Amino acid sequence: MDFIQELTWRGMIHSVTPGADQQLKKGMTTAYLGIDPTADSLHIGHLVGVMMLKHFQRAGHRPIALVGGATGMIGDPSMKSQERKLIDEDTLRHNQEAIKRQLSKFLDFDSDAPNAAVLVNNYDWMKNFSFLEFIRDIGKHITVNYMMAKDSVKKRLSGESREGMSFTEFSYQLLQGYDFLHLYKEMDCRLQLGGSDQWGNMTTGTELIRRIVGADDAFALTCPLITKADGGKFGKTESGNVWLDPRYTSPYKFYQFWLNVSDADAEKYIKIFTALPKEEIDDLVAQQAASPEQRPLQKRLAKEITIMVHSEADYEAAVEASQILFSNKASETLRKIDEDTLLAVFEGVPQFDIDAADLNGDVKIADLLTDKAPVFPSKAELRKLAQQGGFAINKEKVADVYAPSTSDLLLNGKYILVQKGKKNYFLLHVK
Repeated sequence: MDFIQELTWRGMIHSVTPGADQQLKKGMTTAYLGIDPTADSLHIGHLVGVMMLKHFQRAGHRPIALVGGATGMIGDPSMKSQERKLIDEDTLRHNQEAIKRQLSKFLDFDSDAPNAAVLVNNYDWMKNFSFLEFIRDIGKHITVNYMMAKDSVKKRLSGESREGMSFTEFSYQLLQGYDFLHLYKEMDCRLQLGGSDQWGNMTTGTELIRRIVGADDAFALTCPLITKADGGKFGKTESGNVWLDPRYTSPYKFYQFWLNVSDADAEKYIKIFTALPKEEIDDLVAQQAASPEQRPLQKRLAKEITIMVHSEADYEAAVEASQILFSNKASETLRKIDEDTLLAVFEGVPQFDIDAADLNGDVKIADLLTDKAPVFPSKAELRKLAQQGGFAINKEKVADVYAPSTSDLLLNGKYILVQKGKKNYFLLHVK
């Protein structure tokens, strides 16, 4: 597999320095990609870079995932209008371990293959580097004029931000450049991968290597920043980032994000975020064109990436949960899904609190849903709907509205799902 050809047809190349292609054709090459460790989970904005590393390893090369422990303490000015908060070393180490666990689902770290992936942290080689040593040994090789010419610096100094740029952030490109120099010397790393907003920092690295080592065999390759077809920001939802950690984004919500992308985005994303071969993707594109209502691209994209990030069991549970709203036979699924998924499926539906004492058998269903929780304005309306077959509890139709309310009705020990007609849902929450 030719790495650059693979990325080209997938739409994953923005810029590449001359000579990178020839370097990769010489044999196994080592490349690195930097990852910000300011959270203990990656989000889907990181996935483009991670997939670049995955394809790099698939092509027989050796990927290095660099956790930016030192640079993460400073903050990259690229595309940002404010400085980031600094993190301490304990938080950094915790985040590093969490990130490695997630990366292990994409990369082979543990085999004895010559191209097994490696995780490094630039804090390990920067923490004992004194300021005087750094400016003497590294800073003297790059002029201020060179650094000022970078877009990331010019944008911050052009008046877009009232606060300007601190020396801390100004020094960022030198630190990132030194990472490349260090990995070049210590791990024979010849290529740096990253997003197009990193181009200035990455070429500072190749320039440092040229000036200090006198070598011209260090290269940079960037991918485009991912956008949505409608111009909106990729990876953001109303509730914020879409995370890879199920504590922050449930597998159901993760699956739903990909399932609900537009047709144009699905065709682009399936190339970037899966390892499916070109022929298979072309076939799915043809199926989509013939039957867009079947949404084969979205379904396959959501399946591939949910299994890759979570598991096949999580994917199957997400599919099953997705059917709850449209199936009249979903009572079994409701009984077995976890609380997070239940709340995600019914996010935004009206909720009412009820007392556990109301489920001791003394309160009738009709009383529960009118007096205790005003789901229905009157018992007469409830009776009429039940007679027409339009009233259900936990997706099971209820004919006898004067049956006792008991704890047997509870889902996850604290919820009751009430359905009024085809589309109106209510959640009762036992307090």
